Amino acid sequence: MSNTEQRPFVPSKTIKTDFPLIDSDPHFRRVVRYARPSDYAMGAGAATVGPIGMLLMEKIQPSQVGKGGMAPIMRLTSAVGLAAGFLLFYQRSTLRFYGWTENQREQEMDMKEMVEKVKKGEPLYGTSSTTPYIQGMASRNSRYTGVWMHIIPWFNFVNHNQHGVDTAKYYQQAEKELEESR
Repeated sequence: MSNTEQRPFVPSKTIKTDFPLIDSDPHFRRVVRYARPSDYAMGAGAATVGPIGMLLMEKIQPSQVGKGGMAPIMRLTSAVGLAAGFLLFYQRSTLRFYGWTENQREQEMDMKEMVEKVKKGEPLYGTSSTTPYIQGMASRNSRYTGVWMHIIPWFNFVNHNQHGVDTAKYYQQAEKELEESR
């Protein structure tokens, strides 16, 4: 008798969207790398709303906090604004991976990146030092978490192969490109 317990594979739920699913659990670095300039602009804009609003309120109705009283308030407001701006930036990029917003650019980047990995013989989603069970648990815990980014910021930092997409398309495209190059 073996004390190795077999655990069932839990496939990710496929949600019907207007655009193709690229990845239901994208890695943190990948989300940041695929971000568009508009994501950076929206994040920066959101980050500045708090401090600008605080300065505007101070101008309209001064708080009379005295000398040095405004600096800690502005530091806190800026920190909260930066966190909110980053979360908005990250969420906008993540929603494209899920296919909830237009993602043509990301599809092309994804296909190019994955086909290059196939040609080099590398694992598509990186290597991991964790066990398959831990990889599966990490995947189940962080799948579609970009939707709840405003409630609990939860990021995927684990490399695993459970991303909710059929990876055969990458191998087929790599074969096609290799045949064309001959």
